[in-house]
Amino acid sequence: MLNETIAIHAGYDKHAGEKTMAVPIYQSTAYAFDNAEHAANLFCLKELGNIYTRLMNPTTSVLENRFAALEGAAGAIATSSGSAAIFYAIANLAEAGDNIVSARNLYGGTLNLFSHTFKRFGITVRYFDPENPSEIEGLIDDKTKAIFFESLSNPAIEMVDFEAITAIAKKHGVITICDNTVATPILFKPLQNGIDVSVCSASKYISGQGLSLGGLLADRVGLNDFIVGNPRYAHFNEPDESYHGLIYTSLPFPAFTLRARLSLLRDIGASASPFNSWQLVQGLETLSYRIKAHSANALEVAKFLEAHPKVKNVKYPGLKSHKHHHLAQKYLSGGLASGLVSFEAESFEAAKNIIDTVKIFTPVVNIGDSKSLVTHPASTTHSQLSTEELKVAGISERLVRLSIGLEEPSDLIEDLKNALGD
Repeated sequence: MLNETIAIHAGYDKHAGEKTMAVPIYQSTAYAFDNAEHAANLFCLKELGNIYTRLMNPTTSVLENRFAALEGAAGAIATSSGSAAIFYAIANLAEAGDNIVSARNLYGGTLNLFSHTFKRFGITVRYFDPENPSEIEGLIDDKTKAIFFESLSNPAIEMVDFEAITAIAKKHGVITICDNTVATPILFKPLQNGIDVSVCSASKYISGQGLSLGGLLADRVGLNDFIVGNPRYAHFNEPDESYHGLIYTSLPFPAFTLRARLSLLRDIGASASPFNSWQLVQGLETLSYRIKAHSANALEVAKFLEAHPKVKNVKYPGLKSHKHHHLAQKYLSGGLASGLVSFEAESFEAAKNIIDTVKIFTPVVNIGDSKSLVTHPASTTHSQLSTEELKVAGISERLVRLSIGLEEPSDLIEDLKNALGD
């Protein structure tokens, strides 16, 4: 099946239960056991079933299964937010004394998590220049547990050479993790391009209207074979004393997402709420059509900005002039580049004036909404970064980020034209 059909039908059997056409909301924290033996069997994995919504929920399971089908994944886990999904992806692999290697052009919240919060957990992050993946080779040692990057970076709207990175990762036996929030599995399928784990903030394009927080992570088919016997990931191959001595790679399930559920969801509890999962299921049904419309509108806006005399350095890989246009053509479905467009105004004051003057665009620190949004990253999403960190991430005080919505693009262009002035 193709994306549009998968997004509507995968993960839900309308002939089961009450035979509802719409996915029900199972708004329950817990589930009744048949008897003591049934309860014990569920807890020791002799039987599969619902135990507690922190671990699993029927509505959330539809979201997970549908997302896994879209990604072509072995399994998927829903979390309370995109940040939680990223935290789980790293925490599932690394512990105190370990390190990860990451592209340096990341979303500000991820940079803070990597540079500050993980440091308190004893996990260090080593950054590489995404323009030069060969740097990764010199950053990997026997304590390296992951290589992390974004498929379309936010807000720099840049790409990396995925083939080059995955080749290095496989050479050294290191798991790769891709944040696919901006591209979504409609435009780019990380797991079909040699990447091991995909994460995303479902609060963005999957939600589609800024209604619900949520995150998703998925692992590729065949990742178990990569983990089995891999000395970097001994905790997947040795008994987990917190779960009756369970060895994750000994079971016929995706080991990465199984451990994320049984260990991290169990102990940390940043799980998706049933209502949010239900809303995100609705978002998935129309994602394919919306992301194409976002991309088409964004390209029109980017072309207008590129031709405007008061605009500098438009960042949108859909433009032929963009340094990563060739990567967008190579990796992204139809060369579509999603709905984010960034550009530099003539000065900080000019950037501030644009944000204060637009009428249709709304100053909001979100992306992926049906409504067009505008943000000044240096003073909002990336304001916790130092001047040097901002420079390394490619973010200047003149940078303006647009999340192009589903309005008529000519109206958006007119709004920007008025804000930029003659």
